[in-house]
Amino acid sequence: MANHQCQALVVTCIDFRFQEYINDWISKNLPPKSYDRVAFAGCVKNFETILEQIRVSKKLHGIHKVILINHEDCGAYGEEGTPEKHVRDLTEAAQKIKSEFPDLEVESFYLHLDGTFER
Repeated sequence: MANHQCQALVVTCIDFRFQEYINDWISKNLPPKSYDRVAFAGCVKNFETILEQIRVSKKLHGIHKVILINHEDCGAYGEEGTPEKHVRDLTEAAQKIKSEFPDLEVESFYLHLDGTFER
């Protein structure tokens, strides 16, 4: 098997309302063909699933960075999906990733309904 390497793993929610914003952000911030991308309802709410994807992406593609993107009005979070809850979950996920993979850079974003990305 050929050695395939990429820069990052981008982890997002599946919500269709945000895909155009995410695609635009990726095209402005990552070179083409330089990232793996996965989507799960609730994004970091499904941390164990995400962690497995990070392991696979790191093993197969040698990623150096994980980008986590949660968003406003997430149905998977329901009523508990306050901005503060998302920030806590993103922070906790980043800490857990860094604990297992100290060599990985982790970037976290909260995406608003208007397409604004907040760190």
